[in-house]
Amino acid sequence: MAAKDLVENTIADNKIAIFSKSYCPYCRRAKALLTSKFPDVPTKILELDQMDDGSEIQDYLQEKTGQRTVPNIFINQKHVGGCDAVVALDSSGKLNALVAA
Repeated sequence: MAAKDLVENTIADNKIAIFSKSYCPYCRRAKALLTSKFPDVPTKILELDQMDDGSEIQDYLQEKTGQRTVPNIFINQKHVGGCDAVVALDSSGKLNALVAA
């Protein structure tokens, strides 16, 4: 239950929540986009590969979202997907509105 509570609290308490792995190039790209574009927005990044319960967290995220891969990104408690999804939202001009909501 600890992994579930951590995930749910992280999503609830932060405007942007990114579940990531430190070595993942897609995670780095998504984190760079979100943190540079929205420097004043409360963003929580959890590096699953650096956490003892990282695999349990990833298992719960898969159960919750159907997505096993990282980054696994939530904006305003809404699951938006991974790197490609965030880049697509930004390209289409929808990312600002989603973050501002």
